[in-house]
Amino acid sequence: MAMPALALSLTDRASAAARVVPPLLVDAERIAASVILGDHGRKRSGPGESFWQYRPYSFGDSTQRIDWHKSARSDRVYIRENEWEAANTLWLWSSPSVSMDFRSSRASVTKRERAQLVALASGVLAVRAHERIGVIGGPYAPDHSRGTLLRIANWFLDGGDGNALPAFVRMPRFSSALLVGDFFDTPQAVARAITPMASAGIKGHLVQVVDVAEETLPFAGRIEFQEMAGPLKFLSAKTELLRGVYAERLAQHREALRDLCRRIGWTFTIHRTDEPPARLLMMLHVLISGELRR
Repeated sequence: MAMPALALSLTDRASAAARVVPPLLVDAERIAASVILGDHGRKRSGPGESFWQYRPYSFGDSTQRIDWHKSARSDRVYIRENEWEAANTLWLWSSPSVSMDFRSSRASVTKRERAQLVALASGVLAVRAHERIGVIGGPYAPDHSRGTLLRIANWFLDGGDGNALPAFVRMPRFSSALLVGDFFDTPQAVARAITPMASAGIKGHLVQVVDVAEETLPFAGRIEFQEMAGPLKFLSAKTELLRGVYAERLAQHREALRDLCRRIGWTFTIHRTDEPPARLLMMLHVLISGELRR
């Protein structure tokens, strides 16, 4: 093949490859890059550490981690994993609820877009630290390759498993869970979803993502409110008169979620879509890294 034709073919393949990477993953990697990783914190003793297992090479793995002796005796290429690499897993979940599509005029993104970005960016940081990541409810095993990030991004964009709250799945020891959603479900429903995880020894983080309008109820005058996932409607003649009662009910709901997380040993964080995601990501990185290095 002539050189110009070869170059054109390579360009076409590169463009095709770029198209299959969703913008969500591109944005997640950009946000993750703004967080200074520093030292991950675990004392690693390098190649002399205890051997854990061999696993097949997958997209995104460094070629420096290939065990050439094992691979030479097989028709597959194998990665050698030490014990610390297989011990910890970060499980991600982003709410697929219809309510996550809400975006007021005061925000630039929907709650869904922000939740997916934060969850996936946390996964990017975990992969860079050579930790496994998985997605709750997903059909594939956790791994620590960019291919896994790509599958999780597409899983989020396709709506996940459709459950309003995460369904309990068996997770290995030393796992952590990051759940991101608006969590406007009843505290009892949230408790039924996450208590089994905590009882199984999973350390978790609940991040409530809200729009600034949901936080402050900035409306005034005659406003009709409609349920996003149902037929319920409410017409308010003077919406500004509801602000105090609304703020009190929201605070009560959050205190119930905060108390739930406190009782099971999880953390609870509130994030508004008009706030920069990098600040939240930095805090989550510190919290999750502390658990994964156990």
